[in-house]
Amino acid sequence: MTGLKATLLEALALKDLPRAGWVRAGVDQPESVAAHSWGVAWLVLVLCPEGVDRGRALAIAVAHDLAEVRCGDITPHDGVPAAEKQAREQAAMEGLAADLPNGDEILALWREYEDGDTAEGRFVKACDKLDMALQAQSYSAAQGLDLEEFVESALGRLGEGVLKELATPAAT
Repeated sequence: MTGLKATLLEALALKDLPRAGWVRAGVDQPESVAAHSWGVAWLVLVLCPEGVDRGRALAIAVAHDLAEVRCGDITPHDGVPAAEKQAREQAAMEGLAADLPNGDEILALWREYEDGDTAEGRFVKACDKLDMALQAQSYSAAQGLDLEEFVESALGRLGEGVLKELATPAAT
């Protein structure tokens, strides 16, 4: 029970881990990784299309950034090669999952997101990008920051359809 409680408490630290991209961009009081994960889950709940298992997608959304509690929020600007980032996150997830009663399932959910080989994993990844675009637009409007790079990054990774339309800033 001690390992389980320690892991549960450790995961709650995502509430206090600020999103590194927003910190780098100068956002005042940036959202936490946990707030971002909630945003992704919210988008999944509201926008889940037919043919995608909403419950599984929600579980993936909750688990998708869990490794960051041990690895930190590694961004492309950190200069960490993709293979190294993936290895760090894999090790973090395996360590976290070891003390959870359903750890194998949580590890599989995270892997499903990373691999993007299921409709649910791909949809959550798209919602992750949509969340970033919407958050960038919110911060831009509230704080007067130029966060277009985040919106453009998201738009470049979203296919055609409703998610891309929602990520696209309104013409001014």
